[in-house]
Amino acid sequence: MRSGDKVDSDADRAAGLALVRDLVDVSRETETRLDNYVDELRKWSKAKNLVGPDTLSRLWTRHIADCAQAVACAPEARRWVDLGSGAGLPGMVVAVVMAEKPGAEVHLVESLSGKCAFLRAAARRTAAPATVHCERIETFVEAWDEPVDVVTARALAPLEKLLKMAAPMIARGAIAVFHKGQDVERELTQASTCWTFSYRLVPSRTQAGSALVIVDDCVRKSA
Repeated sequence: MRSGDKVDSDADRAAGLALVRDLVDVSRETETRLDNYVDELRKWSKAKNLVGPDTLSRLWTRHIADCAQAVACAPEARRWVDLGSGAGLPGMVVAVVMAEKPGAEVHLVESLSGKCAFLRAAARRTAAPATVHCERIETFVEAWDEPVDVVTARALAPLEKLLKMAAPMIARGAIAVFHKGQDVERELTQASTCWTFSYRLVPSRTQAGSALVIVDDCVRKSA
């Protein structure tokens, strides 16, 4: 890494970690786990398309702090399911932050075997309470019958499709926490044509105009 890149990376870590600490409790052990996850993410991203290359120098502010917001939305939750985990954002970040919480479980659902390999390596490296399910979301949701507190997804699909994926778990008492960008209002309007749902918006602390959509009830409208 060039000296300038190192300075930028250190500054990004400091800024991102400060925001994470403002959102959730972070022990020294958790900080080390997050460092290990970021290191693993950088290493694997050299060979696999895990995150956008232009965000590698901003992993802490663009991804880590952004994902930690999900935990701040449901601090008492212990059983999480992350749909379309990909690089573990937000699922692996949630698992790392929750690692010291008794009873914490984070289930990462990803269909691509290469990304599943990364997620398993990251879970081992961080000793996070993460279980990787290498299968299609629809298959996982259809078979899953255990209690869930929170369902998450980030950069996966429009809200209308996310509601369809998460609806069975929401019906059994889970809430959904979906990261959405600046088109969140359009997605809410579009989803409302197919679904009746209760939600609240939490403005993003990392991306201006973005928000986390918290859904605690949804029912598909009749045709």
